[in-house]
Amino acid sequence: MAKNKNIHIVWGVALILAGIGVFFRIPQVIPEIQKIEHFSSAIFFIRFCFYFLGVLLIGGGAKKLYDNYQKIKD
Repeated sequence: MAKNKNIHIVWGVALILAGIGVFFRIPQVIPEIQKIEHFSSAIFFIRFCFYFLGVLLIGGGAKKLYDNYQKIKD
């Protein structure tokens, strides 16, 4: 059973790192998306979606770590 908890902890850390990676990647990707004429009018919505995705990844990873910490603690 401890092996299963370790997998969940690793998965939680991976989610958090992916979320942080999204935040570092957004400033590099948005100018490339703005060059595409079809997406240039919706750039604020696209930017919001990217940041929301990063928040969801970090939140999901933090929740997974917190839940597994509670299980280990008990």
